[in-house]
Amino acid sequence: MTAGFSFTIHAKDGAARAGELSTPHGPVATPAFMPVGTAATVKAMLPETVRETGADIILGNTYHLMLRPGAEQIAALGGLHAFMNWAGPILTDSGGYQVMSLAKLRKMSEQGVTFQSHIDGSTHELTPERSIEIQCLLGADIQMVFDECTPYPCEKAQAKSSMELSMRWAERSRTAFAQHGKPGQALFGIVQGGVHGGLREASARALLDLGFDGYAIGGLAVGEGQELMLQTLDATVPFLPEDRPRYLMGVGTPEDLILSVARGVDMFDCVMPTRSGRHGQAFTWNGKVNLRNARHAGDPRPLDATSTCPAARDYSRAYLHHLVKSQEILGAMLVSWANVHFYQDLMGRMRAAIRDGCFEDFARETLARLNGSGQDED
Repeated sequence: MTAGFSFTIHAKDGAARAGELSTPHGPVATPAFMPVGTAATVKAMLPETVRETGADIILGNTYHLMLRPGAEQIAALGGLHAFMNWAGPILTDSGGYQVMSLAKLRKMSEQGVTFQSHIDGSTHELTPERSIEIQCLLGADIQMVFDECTPYPCEKAQAKSSMELSMRWAERSRTAFAQHGKPGQALFGIVQGGVHGGLREASARALLDLGFDGYAIGGLAVGEGQELMLQTLDATVPFLPEDRPRYLMGVGTPEDLILSVARGVDMFDCVMPTRSGRHGQAFTWNGKVNLRNARHAGDPRPLDATSTCPAARDYSRAYLHHLVKSQEILGAMLVSWANVHFYQDLMGRMRAAIRDGCFEDFARETLARLNGSGQDED
């Protein structure tokens, strides 16, 4: 591993692992959920509030920060940590997801991808070398290789060609990181191959031959559904090294997190807690609560009277319903806060269950509780 970056496994229970990442900006307890701060902000939340939820690390996005305000400008202002007032570790995506999500605005070649900005129509080229350069300018603790995220469904021949291109880009990303990376920073490879187990194995083996500080599983949570996602995890994780962190990109629901931790995954990110929060959907230990629902208009109960999160504990459902229906900014702030706290609480309870050797019982009981109570969910 890169000097100054390390991963230690403190406990195992079945395939589930509890450990710690060491980074230049502090430790990260795993399994870890990273709130998404795409444009140098976790939407509708203060950095201090994000930290108070228990989040050790957040995610930023290369493509969006490249367009606005620009990586060079952020570097001139002291880097992404100083720019957004976040003292903890930051992981940056490489822009590879936008190769898929902005397919109508880009042209691909062996060299890289040319994007037409969704902001002003200007043209920008993103290559493995430029992606790593941007991530180093931002000062990210953990950086990702540039790759192509294939959509679902995707024919096997297309998935194979895309995976092989991503492996060539991974090698170029690694070379660029050796030139631009600073001590303590880490570079993760990304396993691709769609939902095809043989391609996933080939991708993992190619990345291991190159050698990375950690290994991500990309190209999932793109419409394939939970069952196929888990099958793909089962076909991938056994080929990833035991002593390196495993990161499932873009996932997911609380149920997804529990089932993936059970398969040996250590890191996650997803927009779900904040995006749901902005649309009035709250996550609780008794399932999801749709605060737009008229039934909450006169409900004096909080989301969770036992929570240590003020947003979940100190405000009535009636008030949250009013804020959401009135489209008040505070509604998005409070529900997003409650959701990110719930996700961090879930990760903390999973870590404790792994350490205590009762993860299987915890997973079974929690999944039943999340899916079985039906306190609101319609």
